[in-house]
Amino acid sequence: MSVVGIDFGTLHSKIGVARNRGIDIIVNEVSNRATPSLVAFGPKQRAIGEPAKTQEISNFKNTVGCLKRLIGRTVNDPELNDERKFLHATLVDVNGTVGAEVDYLGERQRFSATQLVSMYLGKLRDITSGELKVPVSDFVIAVPGWYTDIQRRAIQDAAAIAGMNVLRVINDTTAVALGYGITKSDLPDPENPRHVMFVDVGHSSMSVSIVAFAKGQLAVKGTGYDRHLGGRDIDYALLQHFSAEFKQKYKIDVLSSPKGTFRLAVSCERLKKILSANMEAPLNVESIMNDIDASSRLTRDEYEGLIAHLLERIPAPIKEALAESGLSVDQLDSVELVGGTTRIPAVRAQIQAALNGKALSTTVNQDEACARGATFACAFFSPTFRVREFNVKDINHYPIKVTWDRAPGDPDEDTELVVFPRGNTIPSTKVLTFYRKEAFELRAEYAEPEKLPGAINPWIARFSAKSVPPDPSGDLNCVKIKTRLNIHGTMGFEMAYVEVVEEREEPAAMEVDGEAVESAPSKKKRTVKKVDVPFVTGTTSLDPTIVDKCKELEAQMHTSDKLVQDTEDRKNALEEYVYDMRGKLEDRYGSYVKEEEKEKLMAMLQEAEDWLYSEEGEDATKSAYVAKLDGLKVVGDLIVNRYREAEKRPKDIAQLRQTINEYFAQATSTEEKYAHIDEKDKQGVVEKCATVQKWLDDQIARQAERPKNDDPVLKTADILKKREELIYFAVPILTKPKPKPVKVDPTPAGTPTGRQTPQTGTQTPDPGTQPQGEAPPKADEEARGPPEMDVD
Repeated sequence: MSVVGIDFGTLHSKIGVARNRGIDIIVNEVSNRATPSLVAFGPKQRAIGEPAKTQEISNFKNTVGCLKRLIGRTVNDPELNDERKFLHATLVDVNGTVGAEVDYLGERQRFSATQLVSMYLGKLRDITSGELKVPVSDFVIAVPGWYTDIQRRAIQDAAAIAGMNVLRVINDTTAVALGYGITKSDLPDPENPRHVMFVDVGHSSMSVSIVAFAKGQLAVKGTGYDRHLGGRDIDYALLQHFSAEFKQKYKIDVLSSPKGTFRLAVSCERLKKILSANMEAPLNVESIMNDIDASSRLTRDEYEGLIAHLLERIPAPIKEALAESGLSVDQLDSVELVGGTTRIPAVRAQIQAALNGKALSTTVNQDEACARGATFACAFFSPTFRVREFNVKDINHYPIKVTWDRAPGDPDEDTELVVFPRGNTIPSTKVLTFYRKEAFELRAEYAEPEKLPGAINPWIARFSAKSVPPDPSGDLNCVKIKTRLNIHGTMGFEMAYVEVVEEREEPAAMEVDGEAVESAPSKKKRTVKKVDVPFVTGTTSLDPTIVDKCKELEAQMHTSDKLVQDTEDRKNALEEYVYDMRGKLEDRYGSYVKEEEKEKLMAMLQEAEDWLYSEEGEDATKSAYVAKLDGLKVVGDLIVNRYREAEKRPKDIAQLRQTINEYFAQATSTEEKYAHIDEKDKQGVVEKCATVQKWLDDQIARQAERPKNDDPVLKTADILKKREELIYFAVPILTKPKPKPVKVDPTPAGTPTGRQTPQTGTQTPDPGTQPQGEAPPKADEEARGPPEMDVD
């Protein structure tokens, strides 16, 4: 499986993958490391990510952003009023949840926020698959810690519609902490952990988390949030300031023009970044509206005054996290900044002031730390990646209670119980005990709905026991229900059972004369057996049938988008070929085309251009564009090939000549390294080089006689073939290894050694031992000795 983590952001998202013994943040189709969180709709296809950003201004009514903020909400949620400041699409109710109404394929259509997120996640999946060159299905997705059960389940539903398997929905600050801690080799023992505060001020919200690090583990101790304090709120404050200024200065109402608002918002964001490094900066917006070019200036002091009401809210989440953790500022070992908005000097100053002047650190990547941490979390599930063992203990942010109706005879008078309080460890399992004899129901919901985001439904899950096995005594039976807060942060009922005590008599054994025999008396053995209680449970997750329908619809739209994109690509290819070939026929290819070919191809190009801009060619099928282009290439490729052959031929000829010369030199060399090669074989190489050289010279002469606009007789493919032929012939001969040196056995004992002549060092045979009439042995035969044999 591939290891992929996604940082799902309001403005854009980032994708991390594990490869090359590390974590990489991959780029999208335009080589950006962040993909805009936008989905747009058009008359022919959808545009998601970068294409949606490109057409955002011209198609603002059908472009939906803020996906992270919409999912899991209803259309009447008061917090959506804040989102409408940053949205221009029409928000509507879609089956009880918020969605958008857009023009798509020439019709007015509605899509829920869950469907919109599934479209966007599908785009991230395709980017990942394209980068890794393999289909990808397993992901870990990082979401805000303030997400509720319904929002987390909606993310899982959206991923399922996109054909993705979510291994974990992880809190973004926890992902950052994981990426920070898992790479540290100097963490202390659990008895004395290192406490680190992570302050994340992103595009739309602020999150604070205090984490205790020890060897092989992290534990979240406290969290704090401001869901409406981020970079976009600072941009909006600047937008309001300059729109009011331009109203007086140029007598225009910028906020009444969506396109003008977009242009001013882009300039305000740019101004914000400039003022982070400078004390004063200009603002210029060309043709903001009514053909007016607007301009202004702003100092950093004025800028900080405009956002003072936002800066005042920074200490609250910090104090909330400290209070929950039970730690003081002095007990924090370090404070890590995350998120692009923390680069603003005024924001940093306010964070430092809230921490009594404590030094701030930026050792983690402020933009990509979350995606990296989510990728590490995904690696824990992978059997193909070895990751350092690291335990992650997250916490529950909203207390969850279970309520029920009191049954007659129930000794417990309570009708509700807080099962998972705030700060409860995730994951966690609890077993609830009830005394019942008939069917009953339980309801899980948030205990403090007023602390939930906006008007999020506090209802979480329902448990309905269909029947309860009767107790043998006829009394109430003890029903135990297993409930779990899982790694995604969602709560559910997993099991229900009663414990039935069974007794059976077993004869007791006694020993007689060393042998065991059964005795008359017996003893009773008690065993506890679990009997399942049949039940049904309901959650806020989409019904599987609805998920399947949405998945089928998404697959159809995805296929349609691909066909439209492929058709557009083929149309663009045809248009590009027409203009490119027409220009090159007059310039680059002029010497390689015959007059009749040029006239014919020019006419075909003109006909193709006229067809392209006709009503028929404007909206033709993919196959029609392909057929037109192929028809042009039948004539055009002949000309292009002549040009390419002429351009490449000198290089290939030079390469073949070099090969001939090298092998000829080696075959005629007197160097020692070639001395062992048989002269006959070397002569064969010389003759082969001469044959190839003659062929080359003949072909070059023939080619020189032909005009450039004729098809070549000497083709580069033939030259390469001849070179390979020479290489295959010469290399085995010229690289033949030297034979092993011959070993001489020592002279056997008792054999006459003769006399040694000191002057020459040669051996003289003893005349008394040499038979008359027999020639002495030759020196080489004497030295050769018996043949050697290599024995393994």
